[in-house]
Amino acid sequence: MAWLLDQQARSRGEHPAIVWAPFDAPAESISYESLAQRSRTAAAAMHRMGTRPGDRVLLHLDNRPEFIVSWLACAVGGAVAVTTNTRLATEELSYCMAHAGVSAAIVANAARSTVSEAVVSANVDLRWMAACDDDGPDGFAALERRGDPTALPERPADPMAPLGIQYTSGTTARPKGVVLTHANALWGARTSAAHEDLRSADVHLANLPLFHINALCYSMLASLWVGATLVLQPRFSASRFWPVVERHGCTWTTLTRFSWRALQHTDPPTAHSLRLIGNAWCEPPTDARWGVKTIGWWGMTETVTHGIVGDVHHPNRPMSMGRPAPEYGISVRDDEGVEVGPDETGELHVRGVRGVSLFAEYLHDPEATAAAFTDDGWMRTGDLVTAHADGFLSFADRAKDMLRVGGENVAASEIERIIAAVPGVEEVAVVGRPHPMLDEQPVAFVILSGGSSSSGGSRNLIETIDAACRAQLADFKRPQAVWLVNELPRSLLGKVAKNQLRARVLDSLDEHPRPGGPTHD
Repeated sequence: MAWLLDQQARSRGEHPAIVWAPFDAPAESISYESLAQRSRTAAAAMHRMGTRPGDRVLLHLDNRPEFIVSWLACAVGGAVAVTTNTRLATEELSYCMAHAGVSAAIVANAARSTVSEAVVSANVDLRWMAACDDDGPDGFAALERRGDPTALPERPADPMAPLGIQYTSGTTARPKGVVLTHANALWGARTSAAHEDLRSADVHLANLPLFHINALCYSMLASLWVGATLVLQPRFSASRFWPVVERHGCTWTTLTRFSWRALQHTDPPTAHSLRLIGNAWCEPPTDARWGVKTIGWWGMTETVTHGIVGDVHHPNRPMSMGRPAPEYGISVRDDEGVEVGPDETGELHVRGVRGVSLFAEYLHDPEATAAAFTDDGWMRTGDLVTAHADGFLSFADRAKDMLRVGGENVAASEIERIIAAVPGVEEVAVVGRPHPMLDEQPVAFVILSGGSSSSGGSRNLIETIDAACRAQLADFKRPQAVWLVNELPRSLLGKVAKNQLRARVLDSLDEHPRPGGPTHD
């Protein structure tokens, strides 16, 4: 990564690498030369503060230039950037910090108290913490001023060394730390740029969070690879989307299902500059009205970039994810591990090279790492897809016990773990309830201790569950309804039959309109 940064500083020089477009201040441009200089200076400052190659540095930041500078500084100095979702509750952040063994932190000033509480809870020993938007001695600007790039020790190139750890929800009660290498980052940068037909003249609008692989790799690293300009916003805003596209001449952007739904009824400027959009599906109905082509894709943190992608230059099957990317092996298999036939649905499997086109490992979890792969070396994704006869693939469902809430993956077990610990709860099962904007929202079915949902203390219990979830879960993970029941449906093997719970949710949508919080049904 340090090589790529230096290469683009020499070749692109004063060309804008980042245009920071905040909501409440004028835009700020950072050239490739300045980005390289700042990243090296920050790396030298981190070294001066005691951070060495292999040390884990927490980046608890929303979108802002300091995120990119800090992430690249870790790449230059050999540290490992631990990027966390800024919506995590203190308890969740504490787990990530302890699990990763962070020894330093770069945080938003507004999150300093949350991070400080998590430090105490995690019992980690931070050498230093720098806060953005703080002009004092503990601020990020002061950290940068301490750096002398000429004093940064040279280190041998090691493409398989860890560069980043991203925490991703799985089917376990705790998120797994996905370890990505320098080779992963370079692979992701080059391959994403190729899939997107990204060019040096492009202006790539990024408003999805950089702590996820989508914005980090598909947008930021891909733009850096070709020397394009990244227009960075704090977050997605439907009302600001088209004005920003028009103001900065954006030619490329990425949407999610959520952001597409928020924009689908908007009208773009008469002559906008967008030439391509990336999304979960190819060529949705809005393409004709917006006058721009959308390519679909599929990827996950573990695959670094797109394993399935639409074609930029040729027509794609509308609302499909695209075809298998040439850089990956793709196989769709039934429960017996046999490849399905045309227009049949099965679990998506991906083949690649660990540490290059696939993640290196799950941090401190060799069992989970081994379980992610079949005996013949294919990675199980947990996603169900339909393989069409024309080579395109369409998303069908999730095989894992996962929810998709406004662009965030949520493991039902994460929520169940918190509720199960509440005194008075005998058993809990969490499923998703359809939502027109967010895809799904969590709802919980709870059996009270003693087996009766008519207990006089049931309302207090629901309030206690609500308080526990608010204290320990990010806002998007909190159940939007709690239903007290006498029993849960079971499969023949005794497992909770969540398909029956989902059916009950669907049958009850009219009777129970989406409430703002937990309810006793």
